[in-house]
Amino acid sequence: MNPIKQLFRLIKINRVITHYRLDEMVLGNSKYRAFIWLNRVLFPWNWRATHQGDRGLRLRLALEELGPIFIKLGQALSTRKDLLPEDISVELTKLQDDCPPFDETRSRQIIEKGLKRSIAEAYAEFEATPMASASMAQVHAAKLHSGEEVVVKVVRPDIKPVIEQDVSIMFTLARLVEIAVKESRRLHPTEVVGEFEKTILDEMDMMREAANAAQLKRNFADSDLLYVPEIYWSHTNEHVMTMERIYGTRISETEKLIAQGIDLTDLSAKGVTIFFTQVFKHNFFHADMHPGNIFVLPDGRYAAIDFGIMGTLTPEDQRYLAENFLAFFNRDYLRVSELHIESEWVPKNTRVNELESAIRAVCEPIWDRPLKEISFGLFLMRLFQTARRFGMEVQPQLVLLQKTLLNIEGLGRQLDDELDLWDTAKPFLEDWMQERVGLKSLIKNTQRNLPFWIENAPQLPGLVHSVLNKAAHGQLELHSGQIARLEKALENQAKQQRRRAIAIALVGVAIYLELQNPGLDMAGWIQAGLLISAAWLVLKTDNLNSK
Repeated sequence: MNPIKQLFRLIKINRVITHYRLDEMVLGNSKYRAFIWLNRVLFPWNWRATHQGDRGLRLRLALEELGPIFIKLGQALSTRKDLLPEDISVELTKLQDDCPPFDETRSRQIIEKGLKRSIAEAYAEFEATPMASASMAQVHAAKLHSGEEVVVKVVRPDIKPVIEQDVSIMFTLARLVEIAVKESRRLHPTEVVGEFEKTILDEMDMMREAANAAQLKRNFADSDLLYVPEIYWSHTNEHVMTMERIYGTRISETEKLIAQGIDLTDLSAKGVTIFFTQVFKHNFFHADMHPGNIFVLPDGRYAAIDFGIMGTLTPEDQRYLAENFLAFFNRDYLRVSELHIESEWVPKNTRVNELESAIRAVCEPIWDRPLKEISFGLFLMRLFQTARRFGMEVQPQLVLLQKTLLNIEGLGRQLDDELDLWDTAKPFLEDWMQERVGLKSLIKNTQRNLPFWIENAPQLPGLVHSVLNKAAHGQLELHSGQIARLEKALENQAKQQRRRAIAIALVGVAIYLELQNPGLDMAGWIQAGLLISAAWLVLKTDNLNSK
């Protein structure tokens, strides 16, 4: 990293921060506020008049002046309504990631170097003038020799050193803010910059984006909801991605959609279903679903582009989120509070009744109102603000989910301002929960765990004998209370093994009946259902007794 270039970059950042009075926003109420005056007096580049606009406008203009990397940071922050005041987050949504295209000669050089062949060998046709140009890459139209129309996405040349320099400066500024402003520590500025660095570096890797697109395409194979363009791997590497060109109408062009006979109400409901399908069924979701990345095909399906930012959740987060949503839908605020405590999103010693009362005050006003009369973003912000009063920390794994949900709200408002987000989502989540905890889940888990149980069952007597033998010869240092607990645990384990064996036998009999009589009549189906239900009850008793 060139120290001279970095020095000049720091001077520019200091000049922009001072001109737009961002130093006042950060240090104005801290013990370091004297530095604001010193900074303006000591450095000649800060002697010009300062901007007098509102703070949100000043922040947006400053980020735009600082360039593409800071614009990307501002766009990422605009989704963090749990971190920022509303006036700032709203203003940051106006940031546009449009940049002048880079020279077509450089674009050709990058493509030919990456693909190890000339443009003429790779493509039958190639348009030198880009279709679009953003901070990280630009896109060209082309046609393969086999006849397919494609788009070619090319990473900007020499962008990585710029990113590394600016992100390094961002980390320094974040650390300084954490030192100077104690209140900022709960917002975790350095963690936010760290998340941003990972995201933006991932966006630079075209192989990663292509793999994301391929996975999403498999997830929605033969779907009537979402179409994902084909990736041409023979024309793709780290710096170049070649993807099927799609012809559709931007989701934001509602008048054109209406003229094409597209039902906007149906389209808005499909958007919500796509979101919940990705999050809860596939656990792999497109996390950049703003209107510029979403098209509508003539047959009414959504089509997505730009797969640089994708999100996943752990199974635990999935379950807690689903239960939280269902509890919200059922207005069971006590359960919402319990889930926040169980998942440790708030401290274990939180008084559940106080949290329940606070959450009720946030949620009750939004029910039975169409989407046009409420802001889900505002609701989320108030909810997290409420939870923060009880010590809730920012959940990094939920950041992309929050961002995507806010994008879905924006799409819903555009297409159908009467859409009831809750009614659309509730049946999906109920079905998903049934899949996870119902009879289907029992059979699936039994099939998955049966080999493990069979494999480890012969070892259990030997392990028990070894422990008891050591205890008998004084080689195992246990107090009488510990021995009693061990004996109790062994007794419970034996009971559990018997119950599980009974449950497996019952399921086995049900499967045997089906295999022996493929065309079961109603009585046969009832018999099989009773056997599986009995197995489920046995395991349910096992789970209750094990707690």
